[in-house]
Amino acid sequence: MLPFASILLGSMQLASIPSPSSGTVDLGPLTIHMYGLMLLAGIAACVAITGLRWTARGGDWDLIFRVAVWGVGFGIVGARLYHVLTSWSSLPDEWWGPLAVWEGGLGIWGGIAGGVAAGAIVAKRSGASVFALMDAAAPGLLVAQAIGRVGNWWNQELFGKPTDAAWGLEIDPARRPDEYLLESTFHPTFLYEGLWNLAAAALLLILDRFYRFKPPALFALYVALYSGFRFFLEQLRIDPSKELLGMRLNAWVALVVFIAAVAFFVWWQFFRGGRLPRRSRERKQEPPPAMAIPRGRVRSRR
Repeated sequence: MLPFASILLGSMQLASIPSPSSGTVDLGPLTIHMYGLMLLAGIAACVAITGLRWTARGGDWDLIFRVAVWGVGFGIVGARLYHVLTSWSSLPDEWWGPLAVWEGGLGIWGGIAGGVAAGAIVAKRSGASVFALMDAAAPGLLVAQAIGRVGNWWNQELFGKPTDAAWGLEIDPARRPDEYLLESTFHPTFLYEGLWNLAAAALLLILDRFYRFKPPALFALYVALYSGFRFFLEQLRIDPSKELLGMRLNAWVALVVFIAAVAFFVWWQFFRGGRLPRRSRERKQEPPPAMAIPRGRVRSRR
């Protein structure tokens, strides 16, 4: 029995999540940066989900494509700008360092702000409801973020504190912080976030199926669900970050955004007009009856 226990214990210790040796894949003369490929896959998923939801509400695909073009462009700029301003020390020590998006480093807060601002301008100029479009995009944004986190796995970044759990992530010594060089496995915080985002997206779809939200209440709920869990993840992450009053800057941002999103959701959905009834209780509006003409007013044919 003792040998079996030692073998079992040894197998449990060997269980872990391996990391790719490189963040690129060579296909003949082409070098594909997997971080960028995951971003493109996430964008495609978001556009598809948002388009299906928007057209189901009577919208058109043309607006979705135009919003995607401008929203994605300004979203990437905003995300990179946020990362550069808050994590300057982690940039490559080259002149092209601030532009090296393929090396990772996109701040979700800046991405959401830039993408929403650009998309809102396009939607407003097209005469569409900006708030309704934001609600239509909320689940797709979570799915896009989940897919994008796979790029962090390829780059061996955004992992958490050391752990001996079976799902611990193997990190190459060159990628480990100096104070954790002797550790081998770490919390895969990007995996936690990705799974949470997928679960949150499913929750939003279910809630939107049975309840009527007053736009942009569903988008506010998306922001609250993401930022609340992000605050928890920031307590596990060990990558370089600015601190304020003993806590990571991104943790403060997540906390403030979470409180603001929850407060807005409660006020907008329950106090500003109250909650709308369930979809199942709604009745289809019947067309008004045709105007009746008194018989005495109808002229007989001659």
